[in-house]
Amino acid sequence: MLASLVTLTAYAQTPAAAPGSPPKRILVLGDSLSAEYGLARGSGWVQLLQNRIDEQAPGHTVINSSISGETTIGGLSRLPALLAEHDPDIVILELGGNDALRGLQLGTTENNLRDMARAARAAGAQVIVVGMQIPPNYGRAYANRFQAAFGLVAEEEKAELVPFLLEGVATDPALFQADRIHPTAQAQPIMLDNVWPVLQPLL
Repeated sequence: MLASLVTLTAYAQTPAAAPGSPPKRILVLGDSLSAEYGLARGSGWVQLLQNRIDEQAPGHTVINSSISGETTIGGLSRLPALLAEHDPDIVILELGGNDALRGLQLGTTENNLRDMARAARAAGAQVIVVGMQIPPNYGRAYANRFQAAFGLVAEEEKAELVPFLLEGVATDPALFQADRIHPTAQAQPIMLDNVWPVLQPLL
């Protein structure tokens, strides 16, 4: 996966789910950034999300269906079965970085993200699109278009947007594993804090 953009901030305490409110299922469809690549089991941001929910809004369940190396093509092909199996209330789409690494057409990535958002909404789920950025050595114009694609899909499909999963991480080499691609365990709470303000209101 990619790495490309401050510090960890304390998150505000939020109340638990309102008494009697139905528990929600949150499906995370992502790549190695969400699949704990190179990390001890249970230390990735998705598991930290479940831990925070258990503390602050118990009852909701996080389902991590992320696979290292996943592209939007793979995510799109897997999503119908995941929707049928888990019937999620919220779908978090954390895909796209590997598309750029593999040189896939940006239009294909954008279309796949759009189709996934539409499929999730058609199944009755709210959608969160998680943005990614790529280094400028891919070409400034391409990098800008890639970054903008996530916001464009979110706006068109009435989805929520996390502007950049690696905000506060990407510019700090100390927060990456030896491959300089995958974030360390120390980076995972920062990644969670980038997602939480967008997800929490939906709970």
